[in-house]
Amino acid sequence: MPKTPDATRRSDRSRRAILDAALTLVGEVGYNKLTIEAIAARAGVGKQTIYRWWPSKAAVLLDASLALFGDAETEVEWTGFPDTGDLAADLKHVLRATVDQFNDEKYDAPTRALTAAGATDPELGARFTEQLLEPQLALYEERLRAAREAGRLAPDADLRLTVEMLVGPLTYRWLMRTAPLTHAYTDALVDRVLGGVLPDRQDTP
Repeated sequence: MPKTPDATRRSDRSRRAILDAALTLVGEVGYNKLTIEAIAARAGVGKQTIYRWWPSKAAVLLDASLALFGDAETEVEWTGFPDTGDLAADLKHVLRATVDQFNDEKYDAPTRALTAAGATDPELGARFTEQLLEPQLALYEERLRAAREAGRLAPDADLRLTVEMLVGPLTYRWLMRTAPLTHAYTDALVDRVLGGVLPDRQDTP
């Protein structure tokens, strides 16, 4: 007796094909020229299949980006923000990895497209912030909080402000292309930012 087709498996394959198609196409043609019709054609599905799961191309691209970054964490066996006891080294490690992603075309195009779309679509921007940005920023805050509790940051250090001072300049340089993104830049950024939030008491004699 022939096996009954697994509708769930077929559905998962279709969703993955759609997400992969959206990422590929936005890298090829850019966000403005990206269309639901083109995504459907590249994925080998009907347009209505996409509209059954997503209301717009922006929503497709957001889910595709979430899957992309999720895959990246799986590939490197992500176990959370490092805590080696050396705050500067841990921050440099993570920011260097961020630079590597920003410089990778696979991540650059969809992230730029989402950033641009979120600037003009408040609902999408809120989802982008809530689902992609906030979880990442929370990991920075958690690591900084541990350092503050260990006495390695000033007791009144504003954790959110410190995080924004770390990632804000990096994001600005990437978004505006004002200068190359390098590991040397992130290392200098970490040293400068931490220099402003160290405790008054110095541990060295």
